Amino acid sequence: MTDFASRLLSWQRRHGRHDLPWQESRDPYRVWLSEIMLQQTQVATVIPYYRRFLERFPDIHSLAGADLDRVMACWSGLGYYSRARHLHRAARVIVERHGGAFPSDFRQILALPGVGRSTAAAVSVFAFGAGQAILDGNVKRVLARCFGIPGYPGESKVEDALWRLAEGLLPETGVEAYTQGLMDLGALVCTRAAPRCPACPVAADCVAARQGRVAEFPAPQPRRVLPGRHTVMLILLHEGEVFLEKRPPTGVWGGLWSFPEAEPENDLQVLCRRRFGTEVELLGSLKPLSHTFTHFRLHITPQPVRVRQRAGMAAEADGLWLPPEDAAGAAVPAPVRKLLRLLGAG
Repeated sequence: MTDFASRLLSWQRRHGRHDLPWQESRDPYRVWLSEIMLQQTQVATVIPYYRRFLERFPDIHSLAGADLDRVMACWSGLGYYSRARHLHRAARVIVERHGGAFPSDFRQILALPGVGRSTAAAVSVFAFGAGQAILDGNVKRVLARCFGIPGYPGESKVEDALWRLAEGLLPETGVEAYTQGLMDLGALVCTRAAPRCPACPVAADCVAARQGRVAEFPAPQPRRVLPGRHTVMLILLHEGEVFLEKRPPTGVWGGLWSFPEAEPENDLQVLCRRRFGTEVELLGSLKPLSHTFTHFRLHITPQPVRVRQRAGMAAEADGLWLPPEDAAGAAVPAPVRKLLRLLGAG
């Protein structure tokens, strides 16, 4: 066993996390669910969603048999909604191809929708005790600092170097505690900002700490200006209810419920007449808001619209009417939920 691994194992026994809800069982379904939820999301945010999700979908079969809308509603607010769609699709794959038994083979886990190399490795380690290296964001930061790996980890050559390092450090025994220790060290000590180097079990050999260059590792993503897009969200109102329509299954907010949208230059009254077959009255605009995606920033102008005649709306077959407070509990994107709560409060 490497000295790095032995020190990390000793530290994890005394200072690591041992009471996370998904550590209570080696059930691969629970391990897999937690790993998917933890992608790009902090532990404190995930815990209540994890518990609520298990209450509604306690096993593979209940998730696979559920309607996607129910799954999305349970996920609503956690963000990165493609994870929920992949989770649902993967559950059906497990039922159809593996008889409902979560596969133990690493390659079969990796083949599931929404599962990458590090996630497959984590499930293999924590559910089946396999000897696989992981490389999530926390681990990348720990290894880059400790071993002085330059460059942005999102670049393939840097990531390849980190994978080789991660695999070379993997101990022959105690892989589960070691893997948990790596993640704990990144989350609790070797944090992105204000790392607690004096509390680190490997600080004496850390290249970044010795050279006073902790802030330089790992290198940040090269800055780029995100392009902006503009949209008008039509908040159709009638007798205390608001209209939502379901978005296409793929693309931005795929499968979620949202307000109908229009281009900023559209004549909204004409558009509503043509699209919904109803006359409307434009009300005062709400305060604009923005939402940042990975590749662009969406600038939203919320436009409340009073529908004069709701019966026979052309688009009603593809949408639903709900009181704002009920709609806020549906599978809606974060900015839509914010607007719905504003409407409900008003």
